[in-house]
Formats: sequence, structure tokens, C-alpha cells
Amino acid sequence: MDDYYPNISPIRTGLACKCPRCGGGKLFQGYLTVRERCDVCGLDLRGHDAGDGPAVFLIFILGFLVVPMALWVEMRYMPPLWLHALLWGPVIVGVTLVLLRPLKGLMVALQYRHRSTSQQD
Repeated sequence: MDDYYPNISPIRTGLACKCPRCGGGKLFQGYLTVRERCDVCGLDLRGHDAGDGPAVFLIFILGFLVVPMALWVEMRYMPPLWLHALLWGPVIVGVTLVLLRPLKGLMVALQYRHRSTSQQD
């Protein structure tokens, strides 16, 4: 008899870094390493890899947000370049560290959702 798993949102489970099938198990072992198997439902997660997708999306998101803010600060206050580096360097690193894991979880969950039925188990 097959186990029933509810049709859960890949966005919700991905951003929460949970298993894309059951929504209960942890998706990552460490910071960015995808687990081999879900602790709750036993889903084999080895074939799910987001590659460079999350990093590329993050580059676009940060470019869209940080560049206009840096230009606005430059036009408004005209700080020296060392102050720009001191200000925007930690902002970029901080936002990257906060968003990279949920974006990778989202990519893995979307991969799981859109694979053919024969490949999901």
C-alpha cells in the first residue's frame, strides 16, 4: 500500500527548508548540503540539486536592491569610496547568507514538484 502525502506548497516547504514531499523533515544537513534521505518520510534527496540557480537569482535580487540604494546614498550624501565599501560589503554578505539557503530549498522543492511521477519515489 502506498503512503499518502498531501499536495503541499513547494514555496512554503522550500523557503522553510523542509522536505518537499512530507513538509516535515529537514532538507539540509549543514548549511547548504542537501540530506541524502528525509528523516520523516524517507524520500531519497540525493538526485535533487539546485546547482547555481539560487546564486544567480541572488545576484539579480541583490543587484536590483543594492545598486539603486548605493546610487541614492552617493547622490544624497557623497560619502568617500571607503565608506561605501564599509557599508555595502556587509549588507551584501549578510543578505546573501540569509537568502541563499531558503532559495536553494525553494529550487529543490520546485524540482521535486515538477519531476515526472516515476522519478519522485
